[in-house]
Amino acid sequence: MKPRVVIGFLGSTLDQGKNPDRWQRWRPTVSLCQHDDLLISRLELLHGREHMALAVRVEKDVRQVSPETEVRRSVVDFKDPWDFEEVYGALADFARGYSFDAEAEDYLVNITTGTHVAQICWFLLAEARAIPARLLQLTPPKRWKDAQPGGYGIIDLDLSRYDKIATRFRAEQKEAASFLKSGIETRNAAFNRMIDRIESVAIRSKAPILITGPTGAGKSQLARRIFELKQARRQIRGPFVEVNCATLRGDAAMSTLFGHVKGAFTGAVSDRPGLLRAAHGGMLFLDEIGELGLDEQAMILRAIEEKRFLPVGADREAESDFQLIAGTNRHLGEAVAGGRFREDLLARLDLWTFSLPGLAERREDIAPNLDFELDRFQIASGDKVTFNREAREAYLKFATSSEAAWPANFRDLGASVTRMSTLAVSGRIDEELVTEEIDRLKTRWRKDEADGAGDAALLERLLGEEGLASIDLFDRIQLAAVVRICRDSRSLSDAGRRLFAASRARRISVNDADRLKKYLARFKLTWGDVVNDSAS
Repeated sequence: MKPRVVIGFLGSTLDQGKNPDRWQRWRPTVSLCQHDDLLISRLELLHGREHMALAVRVEKDVRQVSPETEVRRSVVDFKDPWDFEEVYGALADFARGYSFDAEAEDYLVNITTGTHVAQICWFLLAEARAIPARLLQLTPPKRWKDAQPGGYGIIDLDLSRYDKIATRFRAEQKEAASFLKSGIETRNAAFNRMIDRIESVAIRSKAPILITGPTGAGKSQLARRIFELKQARRQIRGPFVEVNCATLRGDAAMSTLFGHVKGAFTGAVSDRPGLLRAAHGGMLFLDEIGELGLDEQAMILRAIEEKRFLPVGADREAESDFQLIAGTNRHLGEAVAGGRFREDLLARLDLWTFSLPGLAERREDIAPNLDFELDRFQIASGDKVTFNREAREAYLKFATSSEAAWPANFRDLGASVTRMSTLAVSGRIDEELVTEEIDRLKTRWRKDEADGAGDAALLERLLGEEGLASIDLFDRIQLAAVVRICRDSRSLSDAGRRLFAASRARRISVNDADRLKKYLARFKLTWGDVVNDSAS
């Protein structure tokens, strides 16, 4: 049997003993050498300079009860024994300077004595194998009699007992990842790896998270699940506040996000706290953050970094401590290059970036998501709907084929299941319903593709090939819709009234024609350019 070496701190309180009654109490460092079945060849006794006299006394007492045990005293001083960084550093230095020979000796680390901080540091060093040792835990006897040594337990972090703890930890991780996926048994390996990473970040970090991906890929749902996971772990106490930045424009954006004071502008009849303050202590999800103006981006950056911002019209800053999740379907790097997004804000958001793939890139996940959508329909309607076997096979054959484009991703899938479930009067989706739905999807996607091609041709005539290539798809779709309405209107004012009807109703827009004129000018277009295109 290899010689056994125990490393541990002197118990400055527990090992105290006044002559001659010190033998009438349990002293852990002395008692560990009194076990007949735990023979100690060498005791590495760590202590501070102030406890030198006690260490010498304990060394003599150990020799008295166990003459075969060699005691080596080492001075390890801490300014603050409750400082993790200091204690861990000192013990790590001790471990680096110690000549371990695991082939020749068996090492135990006594975690009974020392502060709780020291005990945790011993555990971390042993787990990392910086110290090739098992953990030794001593326990006092139930009743002191005849100087009984008490009990002891040895914990090997490499053996099954620790494996059970690790298995439980992995099970908790798997449960959290499943929670983020809404319980859907996804099969796409890359997606599952990404969810595992998101779970680790969500639990361990309060830094902003950026979720990218196409419309309908599930950014909003994932953000809410991250919030609910942190809430379940008691890491967050405030609300979940979601904002679609694409709906925010001008002064309304500032007021909505940062609030305003009474009288800040016409119509500000009372104070408004704003959504950033509403998210205090919780989570703020800024969906489509790439649509925010540069001024709003600057204020968001300051709110993230300093937890402070200035409401519209206020002379005193407001405070809000929230975690930020941002979502976008844009390439923000390109937006930075085009001067539409702040580089410093992107740098702050880009610490943790996760890109959600579209449904067409996860065809193996369509089957479990199909079941999820059926369950969701049942919850919403109260009606249980199922496929018959042939209908399910036919639908999945189409859904997972190259024919299925799924341009709106999970929104397309959810809408498709809702239509079939609603028409399944008997609660059973048959082949006839599936054939009808497949034809409907094909027809709609072909029309959308044709409309998109027509829009591209229309805009290319107006902007030129280079001009069209310089703007994002989002702006192309919006501009094409504006151009079509302009061509269908009698005048610039008429088109403005149609385009900004909701703003007019809320008395936000006061000059629709001027607003439309400025919008077209962003793309170097005039009213005449739009309506006089002879190729239309």
